[in-house]
Amino acid sequence: MAFQPIVDIRRRTIFAYEALVRGTEQESATDILGQVTEDTRAAFDQSCRIKAMILAQQLGIAEQGALLSVNFMPGTRYSAADCFQRTVQAAEWTGFPVTSLMFEISEMESLKDTERLRAIATEYRRHGLTVALDDFGAGNSGLNLLADIDVQVLKLDGRLVRGIDSQPRAQEIVRSTAAMANRLGIQIVGECVETRAELDILLSCGITLLQGYLFAKPTFESLPEIIWPEELFKRHSLSLDSIELSSSPGLSSVA
Repeated sequence: MAFQPIVDIRRRTIFAYEALVRGTEQESATDILGQVTEDTRAAFDQSCRIKAMILAQQLGIAEQGALLSVNFMPGTRYSAADCFQRTVQAAEWTGFPVTSLMFEISEMESLKDTERLRAIATEYRRHGLTVALDDFGAGNSGLNLLADIDVQVLKLDGRLVRGIDSQPRAQEIVRSTAAMANRLGIQIVGECVETRAELDILLSCGITLLQGYLFAKPTFESLPEIIWPEELFKRHSLSLDSIELSSSPGLSSVA
């Protein structure tokens, strides 16, 4: 696993660390996921959870007050009860607190089994875990999936963020999405942030949970050093102080 932080730029803290699949020789996620078959998908998904929790426990992620964000393996045929039980078993085996977990469901996940995804999200929420909808805006299911599944975190697809400073239409979409998320009590994350210009636009939209190379690249089996651009705080001190972040159930302990 490699880890990349989601930073809370307003509070200058780490909201979560996302665990990203890598090979033992640091091969990319694409290389590794391409080897997963239908028959090995469930075992691979569980192995990823265990490995992520082992490393997170060793690295002290929960002690920092941050969440460990784990991607829900697309197409894995768990029932809600079985999915949660596997997570609990992994947490008990590694010693990582289960309530410090955030599961990311990709918008690209098939809508053919929305009922099962809803049941899994409900089961996780019932036990105090955080559920995120990833890649929002990437597929054709975004608003339907958001309406159907109780999520606490919404991650904008990177294609909406990249170059947003020169794309007025994308700016309006992101601004409207952020306002909608705020009214729903959902935290919103801007990912794939690489430039100061992109950051400025996201801040103007009220988005202060951010992920991307501007702050830190993923590092293999370790926590990267965060780049906190001090000039950012000087320039935006008033606007950052004036931004009201929505508070969702289960997130106050890490905010």
